[in-house]
Amino acid sequence: MTRAILFGHGRMGTLVGLHAEAHGVEVVGVLTHESTPEEWDRIAQARADVVIDFATGEALQASLETLCAMAPTLIVGSTGWSAFEPEARAIIARHGAGAVVASNFSVGAYLMEAAAKAIASSAQALDDYEPFVHEAHHSKKRDAPSGTALQLVDALRQAGLTRPVDMSSTRAGHIPGTHLFGVDGPAETVTITHTVRDRSTFAHGALRAARWVQGKQGWYTMRDVLGIG
Repeated sequence: MTRAILFGHGRMGTLVGLHAEAHGVEVVGVLTHESTPEEWDRIAQARADVVIDFATGEALQASLETLCAMAPTLIVGSTGWSAFEPEARAIIARHGAGAVVASNFSVGAYLMEAAAKAIASSAQALDDYEPFVHEAHHSKKRDAPSGTALQLVDALRQAGLTRPVDMSSTRAGHIPGTHLFGVDGPAETVTITHTVRDRSTFAHGALRAARWVQGKQGWYTMRDVLGIG
């Protein structure tokens, strides 16, 4: 059984705790911004195998050094801290930790990305077929475009797409998450859409990653977890 500390206990942290046992993960402690120094000290003694983070970007930046001292591996799901990445990588390396870092832990999002890369590679030579990305999330999500949308565009670039990619975002209601990639030509449109029906998909992916990263060192993504190039 993999022993885990949850950092952040909002909607995602709660779902991770709910589904942990099914993935062979035992939650041995929960930390939030309201945790006392005594609680941090007590949970630090829990001999955890992994810290699973679904807090905020600000909380991660303030606590990453301490979290790395609490367990040899981390799952990082908080977003909105891209400027902190070089320092985060340095902290992970200094502790000899293993970390899976992702803005989206849904398996389906990475299957979509693989298909989009194949289309983008072929569309590069078609000047009259223009690429676009649209993403939609609930109204409380802070960052726009989403980290997953930005990651998708990076993947398209890696596939050889050099032309501009039009990007748009929607923040409304309770949408768990939808990402769409498309190319529009003179008389037709090709689209690939990934739609999350339930936020538990992110918890399942994070818990899958928590088991996979055990015994590893370095910085990884869900592509590494799933074996998707």
